[in-house]
Amino acid sequence: MEGTKEEFLKEFGEDYGYPNAPKNIDEMRSSEFKRLDGLVYLDHAGATLYSESQMESIFRDFTNNVYANPHSQSDTSAATTDIIRAARQQVLDYCNAHSDAYKCIFTSGATAALKMVGDAFPWSKESCYMYTVENHNSVLGIREYALNHEAAALAVDIEEAVETGGSDNRLNQTSVNMIQHPVQRRVFPGQVPNSTQSGTVYNLFAFPSECNFSGTKFDLNLVNVIKKYPGRVLGNSPFCRGQWMVLIDAAKGCGTQPPDLTLFPADFAILSFYKMFGYPTGLGALIVRTEVAGLLKKIYFSGGTVAASIADIDFVKRREGIEEWLEDGTLPFLSIASIHHGFKIINTLTISAISRHTKALATYTRRMLLNLRHANRAPVCVVYERGISKVSFWDKGPTIAFNLKRPDGSWFGHREVEKLASLSGIQLRTGCFCNPGACSKFLGLSHSDLLANIEAGHVCWDDFDIIHGKPTGAVRISFGYMSTFEDAKIFISFIMSSFVSNKSLSEDLQQTKMGSFQREEGMKRSKPLADTYLESIIVYPIKSCGGFTVDSWPLDGNGLRYDRQWLLKSTSGEILTQKKVPEMSLIKTSINLLEGTLVVESKRCEEKLQIPIQQNSCSVLRVEIDLYGHRYDVSGYHNDVNVWFSKAVARPCTLLRCLGPASRQLVNKNSRIRGCRVQTKLNFANEGQLLLVSKESVADLNTKVASNTHGMNHEPKKIYHVYPMRFRPNFIISGSEPYAEDKWRSLYIGNVYFTSLGGCNRCQMVNVDVQEEQLQRSKEPLATLASYRRVQGRILFGILLKYEESINQGEEQAVEARVQVGQKVCPEID
Repeated sequence: MEGTKEEFLKEFGEDYGYPNAPKNIDEMRSSEFKRLDGLVYLDHAGATLYSESQMESIFRDFTNNVYANPHSQSDTSAATTDIIRAARQQVLDYCNAHSDAYKCIFTSGATAALKMVGDAFPWSKESCYMYTVENHNSVLGIREYALNHEAAALAVDIEEAVETGGSDNRLNQTSVNMIQHPVQRRVFPGQVPNSTQSGTVYNLFAFPSECNFSGTKFDLNLVNVIKKYPGRVLGNSPFCRGQWMVLIDAAKGCGTQPPDLTLFPADFAILSFYKMFGYPTGLGALIVRTEVAGLLKKIYFSGGTVAASIADIDFVKRREGIEEWLEDGTLPFLSIASIHHGFKIINTLTISAISRHTKALATYTRRMLLNLRHANRAPVCVVYERGISKVSFWDKGPTIAFNLKRPDGSWFGHREVEKLASLSGIQLRTGCFCNPGACSKFLGLSHSDLLANIEAGHVCWDDFDIIHGKPTGAVRISFGYMSTFEDAKIFISFIMSSFVSNKSLSEDLQQTKMGSFQREEGMKRSKPLADTYLESIIVYPIKSCGGFTVDSWPLDGNGLRYDRQWLLKSTSGEILTQKKVPEMSLIKTSINLLEGTLVVESKRCEEKLQIPIQQNSCSVLRVEIDLYGHRYDVSGYHNDVNVWFSKAVARPCTLLRCLGPASRQLVNKNSRIRGCRVQTKLNFANEGQLLLVSKESVADLNTKVASNTHGMNHEPKKIYHVYPMRFRPNFIISGSEPYAEDKWRSLYIGNVYFTSLGGCNRCQMVNVDVQEEQLQRSKEPLATLASYRRVQGRILFGILLKYEESINQGEEQAVEARVQVGQKVCPEID
């Protein structure tokens, strides 16, 4: 199914690997991208990678030459000016743009170039900003300028071309079908309706050379159609009058196919250099037609953009050169000097060879994805692309957007795919990729769907990947000039091993219905429940810091008393956690109930810190913070406490204590009522009051970790031993069968009653091991857990518990509820 390299080369050998370049693809990868060993990088649409020789050339250049601020007459400044002039010409040559017809404006990025067009465009009340639905947010943002100038905004879909006869199927003035969405206008107080103005009306049409969501390449002859025949495209639209200008967003497409501005004379073209050759970042270019530049209305002036100005009267004389009055301040001349070394790589390989190479990999991978089938023959992958027919003008770039389906037709969440890919050493992108139009179009999301998703709390880059049974985003992979067949092969193998089911649909449904990771016959061999007992109790006073073990400990309405009742907050307001500050786990904590103190210590601090735990020991400062979407009343401490913790975590922070736990609704995944929510009081815990882990389950996990060989390039197998404390449990039990806790609906520890809320979703923090006060990272145990403990996108290990305070009080309210090591664990099984 996966295919061999020999079969791949038989079909794509003439296009793959740069056979005519000084180095073929394998030699290039081994010498120029050694940092990719053990890593598959498939996010070149986000940012491609710089090569080692490229950076070495830049370093030699900077160490052998003196580059100075170009706004001077010195020799070094003049030399820098020459470098900038040569760089402008190199950019124009890349897009086949004659220097008489076009000028190159350097910007701080592609977004800044688009903003410059929107800000300076000669908008009027009769202007129209038309743009394709499939556009990056940075292009959509120009709409704000148009609407604020009382102009109209119009989104359009470009559909399949219609056959018009002849052998040339290229898009022309009669073959494009443009579907118009409702006109958008912004009404202002006192606005005069249907007002007209004298003079020429200027309109702007924007489209991408390549869609950054789907990889669809738009026919650049749209430029000629819109500029010459707007009436034939827009029909009876009132926006046919006036002069149409065209903007090509080539930020994504310029890495494999730059626009030819001689054949397709757009008025504006946008480039991004880090998407072409990885470095420098923070530098883009706006290529503008010379005759159009004079129409731009730039208001702000700055250093370098004026020939003269007077400070105390309204006088400014702007420079005449287009580049000089459009580029604000001192140019990033070192970044501009760097692009020469990037272009050298492209020119050596040739852009046509790069295009063929990346397209070969994308075509092969796309085909393999579409051919994947589950055991019941249901398709695994839905690829988001335009249909290609013999009369179509669409082409495809080296980008593939897709989602994956289970055998029953339900969706795998894109965040699940991203998490598992990362564990397998594969870097890809998920979400909508800042292209909301293409995302909603390909995913079939209506306006009501989008608004409902927002109402449900969904925003960009969150974990809400499936809402109401529909995906909110997609998975995207994209190839670059240094990508290899092996990258594609490893990726396809990952999809097959992680998402293709070899079981029948009835087996999959039965496993889901059971909600268990064990076979039924395995459950029947369980040991007597009387053998199960509480082996360890661990309390974590400060969220994400180290915990301490005790033989006995009291409980209250929030779980174990003082458990996660404190946290650290950065000076910027961010809550510090192990995910971002793993060193927090090295801070040791303990509580002395008799003395009433919280004791903390760190290797970075000479003295231990003792903090009274009485509520009045906090400072008078009381504030509210937001955590997990809930408001908490907290109190801070005096400066000496904050100085100690700032030193311990090597960043400024403050210690806060929870004064009143939040009452949060958590999903009880063990409830017979699907999706049942329970009201729970929590301090600063993530998902539940308490976490229980079985010693036998950990032992079984270690057996599986030892039997697996992870990593790529046939690395030697590494033996990892996982200790229960890696999962930060509150309770460690012993004496049950592995994973027996998955079936527990509730349990008694001694005479204390707890409800199970179901499995705990694990993240990559379990891969950080603290040994001898040193942090060690690996892909284990999460990689192994993902291979057999994955349900509906969640990797589960251990169970979450809720302490049932009202049930435990009963008639003995005066008796303090406690748990103690050695007590029997008596579960109620589902």
